[in-house]
Amino acid sequence: MDKISLFFKRMTLNPKLIFLIDGLGALLSTFLLGFVLIELQNLFGMPAEVLHFLATIASIFALYSFICAFCINKDWRFFLKIIAIFNLSYCILTFFLVYANQIFLTNLGVIYFSIEIIIITILALFEIKLASLDLS
Repeated sequence: MDKISLFFKRMTLNPKLIFLIDGLGALLSTFLLGFVLIELQNLFGMPAEVLHFLATIASIFALYSFICAFCINKDWRFFLKIIAIFNLSYCILTFFLVYANQIFLTNLGVIYFSIEIIIITILALFEIKLASLDLS
C-alpha cells in the first residue's frame, strides 16, 4: 500500500480527526477575520461588516465540525460531505465578496483571502475524497 492510500486509510479509521482539523481551521479563520483583520482593517481593506459576516459563518462551521467530532459515530461520511460542501460554498462566497469589495482591498487583503480560499478548497476536496473512499 502506498503512503497516500495508507494515510487515507488511517483517516477513515479515525474520522473524528478530520472534523477536529476542520473545526480548528474554522476557529482560526474566525479569530483572524473577527479580530486580527478587524484591528488591522486599514492594512487589508476589507470592510468590517464583511469581516464580521465571514467570521460569523466560520464560527458556525467550527461549531458544526466540533459537534461532529465529538458526537458523530455513524454516518460520518455524510456529515463530512456536508462540511466539505459548506467549505466550498464559503470559498465561492468569499471570492465574490473579494470581487465586490476589490476597490477597498489592499494587496495584502487580496493575498490573505487568496490563501484562505486555496487552503479551504484543498481541505474541502480532501474531505470529499475521504468521504467517498471505501478502503475496507
